[in-house]
Amino acid sequence: MLQKPNSHLLRRGRYSESGRAYLVTAVVYERRSVFTNFRVGRLLVDELKQAHDLNLINSLAWVIMPDHFHWLFELRDATLPEVMKRVKSRSTLAINRACGTQGVFWQSGYHDRAARAEEDLIKIARYIIANPLRAGLVEHIGNYPLWDAAWL
Repeated sequence: MLQKPNSHLLRRGRYSESGRAYLVTAVVYERRSVFTNFRVGRLLVDELKQAHDLNLINSLAWVIMPDHFHWLFELRDATLPEVMKRVKSRSTLAINRACGTQGVFWQSGYHDRAARAEEDLIKIARYIIANPLRAGLVEHIGNYPLWDAAWL
């Protein structure tokens, strides 16, 4: 018997606080490795950048892995659910249009963790950016094309 994902549990106790930094992770439906295609990855980058440019968030660091992404940002003029709904829905439309596909792109829900005030955001950003190294995708982060950090 197939078990239903527990993504609905991720929403329990979720709270959005303007000015707080959050680390979020969202996963592609069925963990398909679609972001090995650089062009598809750049479509997601465009949506992350637009959320920053619209002052919904202050983007601090992100990395797009083959089947998911990690994003560290500070909330500004939107709630956490609003930001994630916008990025996931707009990227779904753009990616489906570009790939000639339709339907579900992201798994429902996302994982989030609020950064505590005493946490070092640069350390969190370094951890995020090192994901391609730990996954064995590249030997040097400069060789991985889908990441960015505010501290460059």
